[in-house]
Amino acid sequence: MALTAFTSRLSAGQGRVRTANATAGEYAFVLGDVEPGRLFDLALGDHAEVTQAVDVTGIDFVRVSLRFRVPANTPSGLGWEAAIIVDGAKLARLRTRPGRERSMMDLAGNVSKLSGTHTVGVRLELVSA
Repeated sequence: MALTAFTSRLSAGQGRVRTANATAGEYAFVLGDVEPGRLFDLALGDHAEVTQAVDVTGIDFVRVSLRFRVPANTPSGLGWEAAIIVDGAKLARLRTRPGRERSMMDLAGNVSKLSGTHTVGVRLELVSA
């Protein structure tokens, strides 16, 4: 497998990473690399995501709490989007522009009309700002 911006340091500096200043149960979800100076060429639509199979029977919402920080050196006209995805579809999303940070204590996707096991996750994607 070729090493890319998404696979060269997977779980060390990319993807789901436990950082030195994180408290118990906290992780960073990184598109690119968490280490300063490690730069990658990313294109519009590039994304990283974590998913898992979840039985949503009887559940109304899936939720995530996150702090979302976009590097100031992200090219002009681009930003990042964090989204809750279910079976590949975005149910809720939050966009942020370069150099900004946002906290979302309760980003929620409505799954009340679904039942059974579905693939649920969080996606971080490079988008037009």
